[in-house]
Amino acid sequence: MLNAHSSNKQIYSEPTIIWKECLKVIKGNVTLMTYNTWFLPIKPLELNGNTLKVQLPSQFFWEWIDEHFNTLISKTIHDVLGSDSKLAYIINEESDSGSHFISKSSPINKVTEKTKQKNFESHLNLRYTFENFIKGEGNQLARAAALAISDNPGGTSFNPLFIYGGVGLGKTHLIQAAGNKILEINPDKKVIYLSSDTFTVDFVESIQSNKINEFSNFYRGMDVLIIDDIQFLIGKEKTQDLFFHIFNTLHQAGKQIILSSDKPPKELKGLDDRLTSRFQWGLSADIQPPELETRIAILKRKANDYGMNISSEILEYIASNITNNIRELEGCLIKLLANASLNSVAIDFELAKKIVREIATDRKVSVTVENITKIVCSYLNIAENKIRDKTRKKEVVLARQLAMYLSKELTKSSLKSIGLQFGGRDHSTVIHACNSIEESMVRDPSMKDLVKTIKTQIELVSS
Repeated sequence: MLNAHSSNKQIYSEPTIIWKECLKVIKGNVTLMTYNTWFLPIKPLELNGNTLKVQLPSQFFWEWIDEHFNTLISKTIHDVLGSDSKLAYIINEESDSGSHFISKSSPINKVTEKTKQKNFESHLNLRYTFENFIKGEGNQLARAAALAISDNPGGTSFNPLFIYGGVGLGKTHLIQAAGNKILEINPDKKVIYLSSDTFTVDFVESIQSNKINEFSNFYRGMDVLIIDDIQFLIGKEKTQDLFFHIFNTLHQAGKQIILSSDKPPKELKGLDDRLTSRFQWGLSADIQPPELETRIAILKRKANDYGMNISSEILEYIASNITNNIRELEGCLIKLLANASLNSVAIDFELAKKIVREIATDRKVSVTVENITKIVCSYLNIAENKIRDKTRKKEVVLARQLAMYLSKELTKSSLKSIGLQFGGRDHSTVIHACNSIEESMVRDPSMKDLVKTIKTQIELVSS
């Protein structure tokens, strides 16, 4: 039953109705796969005052929800029920004696997951450490620089440290790992982590409450300032101007500044030139997508963290087919566990194939020579520009021939068209490449397996 509320919100008396309203909001803010995996299994139980009690399937389920969707759920429950509302989790744990219920923290915002410092919170996630950050070729420089400033914040030439790269590659993990390490070595340091969006929102609130000086002085008093996704300052001129002055004060005082972005400083079009210039004073280090070995290592570490017993063959299959980013790798592992636990089935190869296929539906691409080339190069860890060069390096020639062979097999492009897309080569080169791969497949079973694996990956993202 719905009644009018004095603040124009609705009062919901039934927990089921409340949770349905929450789901409407949540569904518009996450992918369908995420929604189906992590939110549909939640069952509303009862409403006690301003606290909605819901049931989750397991302890692990709760930990994942709490870590990854804390802000979204908190904002949603506040929007639906009011700013003083809370969510209580009841966890259905399976044991030898049957099911029992464990009551979890009622407020969404858990102080135990944050690092408290004197009169403020650092907002660092304690789970982000160097120990559980998997080192690979694509992140070596960024990781080494983050470690260096952890030992001597503000005392190296890496100030600011500007880490950039695509979505889900570990930027947030790495910059928070640096903050946690700094506090571990120097507990008295004032370290704070926040997103540029949070910085902007806090700044706007300080204007509204006439506390701009207090806001500015707070950040000028930090020993280490860590700001994530700095690109979101683009278009916010007043926020940029204030940040410029805070940056200058901290840098001149020898305080450490750590920033992350999706692009290097010089490519942040629309950002004040003064800021772009200062972002390049220190070290800019990129993070590249992890190569196959690193992806497998990440999956092994995550599987161990979650207490999952998964065969090496399944992990290698997932790593071979999920190549975009670490977040997608972890999402595949979580969905695998969720499906196995919620449906009481074993984690086997068929389930892994099903999950990988479902994840692939979120990023389908058409089968083109360009996309085949991208997948082949990614799988063999070859730079795309190399495949079009005249180099005769064995690994590059193999990648080029594979891409040509698969382009002939999987697209309707003519031999001439395929050749043109590989550095202007003629049709006879394509024929030679196809013959070479076919002959190699007959002689060498491993080549046949390689072609099959890459072909499966192409089909997964385009079916």
